[in-house]
Amino acid sequence: MKFYEKLTLPILKTLNSEIAHDLSILILKSNLISGPGNLTSDRLKTDICGLSLPNPLGLAAGYDKNAKVVPQLAKLGFGFIEVGATTPLPQKGNPKPRIFRLEKDLAIINRLGFNNEGMHKIKNRLAKYSRQGIVGINIGANKNSNDQSEDYCKVLTEIHSYVDYATINISSPNTKNLRQLQNQNSLKKLLQKVENTKKNLKNTPPIFLKISPELTSSEIKEISALALEFDVNGIIATNTTLDRKTLLSKNQSQEGGLSGKPLFLKSNKILAQFSEELDGKIPLIGVGGASSALEVYSKIKAGASAVQLYSALIFNGFSLVEKIIKELDILVENDGYENVKQAVGVEREKWL
Repeated sequence: MKFYEKLTLPILKTLNSEIAHDLSILILKSNLISGPGNLTSDRLKTDICGLSLPNPLGLAAGYDKNAKVVPQLAKLGFGFIEVGATTPLPQKGNPKPRIFRLEKDLAIINRLGFNNEGMHKIKNRLAKYSRQGIVGINIGANKNSNDQSEDYCKVLTEIHSYVDYATINISSPNTKNLRQLQNQNSLKKLLQKVENTKKNLKNTPPIFLKISPELTSSEIKEISALALEFDVNGIIATNTTLDRKTLLSKNQSQEGGLSGKPLFLKSNKILAQFSEELDGKIPLIGVGGASSALEVYSKIKAGASAVQLYSALIFNGFSLVEKIIKELDILVENDGYENVKQAVGVEREKWL
């Protein structure tokens, strides 16, 4: 942790969680935080669906919802950045308070509800940025949408030219009925609509699915089969959980999705099951509870070609990115691999 983080993080933790988040965005936007820039090595360079990543560590969706600080985030060392979630129409999200720190658990509960400024404003921001690394868009549906599947297609059509990949988020627990889109029939209809939309677009970016950690084995098989049928390019495993087991903090009973340390084991198990089911046919991105190089490497060994984090930054600061990447390089070297791709899935059985 850098000196400025030792000073600012304790102050931010005294503030309302959402105010602290917004303040961190303002600090980044003002360019007061300097990062290491592009962090890479021959061991860490990898690719997913034709996207060349300098390293396999990415920023998960939810931090830069409105694509306000993409250039600044790109300087912190991430191999890729995901902005959003973005919906067709602007929406305020759920009533406040809606973000809760669980200090004893190193976790966060949020029930934000896809609060964002809408696809037009976000597209205009993305259009202003020169391509600085790999940037993806996380897509959601409006709360009062009459056709959630159509919402995904609207955002994809609007923004596809300005991003390197697009994530269909069907797993947020904070939008009513959204997770029902993971059901076999609903998902098939959604993916068919997305496929039809792609036919009318030029240079469609890779399409990823972001799934829930609450899936059963049969649901994992169904989603995997549909992903293969409709040429989904990648799966992000997983979103936040509704599970509240083993929590110690006073905010543990708050409604919303839980992220951070308690999600680590649960998300790794889902990740490994998808890895076994797909067996390399579709790349996986692991997310959920990683806060160290060892935990990132664990997700890679469980089957992830790349890993995202977010909650860990709230407790450890942005310098964690550089620390993890440098230590991950050493871990890969110590295992005798020439490239991190060789480690993908080597310990999958451990999580099954």
